[in-house]
Amino acid sequence: MKLFPVRLSNINKMLDFYSQFNPSPLSIKQFIDFVGLVSAWYVKSFEEVLAFEKTDPTENNLEKYWTKPIFCKSLNQIRDRHSDVVQTMAQGILELKESRDGAIEPSTELSIQYFLDRLYMSRISIRMLINQHTILFGEIPQTGRHIGSIDPLCDPHMVVRDAYENARFLCDQYYLASPELEVIEHNEIDKGNPIKIVYVPSHLYHMLFELFKNSMRAVMEHHGTENDVPPIKVTIVKGKEDICVKMSDQGGGIPRSQVDQLFKYMYSTAPQPPKSKTDLPLVPLAGYGYGLPISRLYARYFHGDLVLFSCEGYGSDAIIYLKAFSDEANELLPIFNKTSTRFYKATVPTGDWSNQVKGKKIKPPIVI
Repeated sequence: MKLFPVRLSNINKMLDFYSQFNPSPLSIKQFIDFVGLVSAWYVKSFEEVLAFEKTDPTENNLEKYWTKPIFCKSLNQIRDRHSDVVQTMAQGILELKESRDGAIEPSTELSIQYFLDRLYMSRISIRMLINQHTILFGEIPQTGRHIGSIDPLCDPHMVVRDAYENARFLCDQYYLASPELEVIEHNEIDKGNPIKIVYVPSHLYHMLFELFKNSMRAVMEHHGTENDVPPIKVTIVKGKEDICVKMSDQGGGIPRSQVDQLFKYMYSTAPQPPKSKTDLPLVPLAGYGYGLPISRLYARYFHGDLVLFSCEGYGSDAIIYLKAFSDEANELLPIFNKTSTRFYKATVPTGDWSNQVKGKKIKPPIVI
């Protein structure tokens, strides 16, 4: 049970670090004021979990909290309370950019990127623990081969199909058409057998769904006037170390200078989403620019990765790397020490290489 208090307290540490060590005139504390509600959520959840830790393991208490799943109900309430963390933080970023007319200092942007990566990775790990406990010890007994939210025989091909169909539904609604899907499997280790992996299907689905949305939008807008749009091709390969899921589209690609921007929380080319919950966008998180950065965190959570390659004028490739062996797929969590503290004091390094190519105004890529 100590895992929950520790990880919740780590988020409070991040909020404190952000208020103390950013030298920008627009301090981290001001940014937190935009989303103070999120901090209050974590404080309340931290206090609720601590109440269980301080409870003596007497027979009456075990009967009260475990036979009757009060603890599971409390965890479900915590999970529901934090369901809007990403959207609330994203609105804080939008307000921050508006208050500065979009001119954010590089040092501030670097600190925010570092802070949000660590915050969202901690959030992924907390939700993973909550889901595991509530599924395994909840009121409804789990059946089937799953162990909590983990599938010991996860079929990447099936998850690809599922994510494609749901993304295709959105694409058909908006564009009245959608590209087809072609899937190729190559099992280098067990030739002729389907590829299986010990993984969390919901994590893989999240990554693939975001990539499909981006690819479909790019393809449809690049080939909008054509009757037959090129398909999206997915290649699933199992090697000795990794399982790779490569998604290739012919959506026109993006400039090489813009690829790194796609993983920044303060960068998005899609229309800004509405601020009112009563007028939600058609596509979740459209306009926040959070799809790719958070998807990469999901991949890195179990020591995988997500990378993008683009051939401007033709299309893009996105590759999800997953560890082939579960014993190598340990959690990747932020550590809180003097090194992480010093990061907020660091300034953007000055260039020490010549740069003879002047920046050009390039039409921004399409990102959902």
